[in-house]
Amino acid sequence: MDPLVDRLDRIRGTVAPRNHNARTIAALTSNPGCGRRGLMDAAGVNKGAVAGQLGFPAGFGQSRFAIARGNAFEAQVKADGAAELLQLLRERLGLAIPEVAYDDLSNVGGNASREVRYARTKALLARAAADRDDAGTLFDHPMLRLEIAGYYAYLEPDLIAFRAGGKFHVVEIKSFAVIDGQADPGKTAAAATQSAVYVMAMRELLAELGHPEDTVSHNVVLVCPENFANRPTATLVDVRKQLTVLRRQLSRLTRLESILDALPAGLTFDLAYDGEQQATRPADELRKAVSTIDARYSPDCLGTCEMAFFCRDEAAGSTSALGRSVRDDLGGVESIGTVLGLARGTLTPGAGQEEIAGLLRFAHKLRTECLDGIG
Repeated sequence: MDPLVDRLDRIRGTVAPRNHNARTIAALTSNPGCGRRGLMDAAGVNKGAVAGQLGFPAGFGQSRFAIARGNAFEAQVKADGAAELLQLLRERLGLAIPEVAYDDLSNVGGNASREVRYARTKALLARAAADRDDAGTLFDHPMLRLEIAGYYAYLEPDLIAFRAGGKFHVVEIKSFAVIDGQADPGKTAAAATQSAVYVMAMRELLAELGHPEDTVSHNVVLVCPENFANRPTATLVDVRKQLTVLRRQLSRLTRLESILDALPAGLTFDLAYDGEQQATRPADELRKAVSTIDARYSPDCLGTCEMAFFCRDEAAGSTSALGRSVRDDLGGVESIGTVLGLARGTLTPGAGQEEIAGLLRFAHKLRTECLDGIG
């Protein structure tokens, strides 16, 4: 057993781990300073269940109808060895793809373990990359992995990777519609970021086999329903910008060993489920365990992390609750009460606070004059 994995398993408790995916990694890198999310995600903790037991249930997530619609569209695109997808790539994107070999990697001979699937994926990609002929090879649900803060996170993407023209491509299938050639910008941006995670993971795998980075194309194929029908359409999306941001943010993550070394012995997020799968862990005890790990809350977390409402309550009265940009502009002053005291001149600035105190007093004076002018 890997010592780091063993420590993470003890943190999680007796339940099975929840796998990382491109969405969770993208959300993690949007707030790389949050040790709490970094540890909980690496350990495979069900953050939604923990938040619910603490009395702060998550307020977001896909509805089961959206999930069912997405699964149905993906199954349609992949049916009959992805025949519809291949036709789409030929006609709409001008890719000269001949008949292709199709490999389903959702399990290996009935074994669905992450390690076995990753080994099989690596072997098949190595064989395809070494093939000098331009024979198309298509892989459904390959198991990838990516190093996150010193820990290998396995990715189980809902994607297809194919090789044509000497390059591997990532295909991301999404159920949001492209209407009159336009898709929702926010959803498209999120899909590009998630696709960049897969591109990076594939590039790292092939780099281990001695292949250059551009063996995996930076152009991702985004497949979505067209207009109001279920007919798929495909678009090439350049994810070079997302890859650059992703690399930078991953490099900023606190190493898991550093977080774990600072924790008290025996710390766990185990919810102590009973025979009826009901959590019995006392909320006060769980709160103490969760609060042991530093968080970095910002309002952006409300749309990306199940622990956000708990962390917001915990951060009440601190400048972090106002957002990262506000906190940074305030020069590291952590308490809103301190900010107001410095602005009103009722507090003496501490060491290093003289400059920000002067700015706050000026802002307070300007605000007072403006309000007096209105009155």
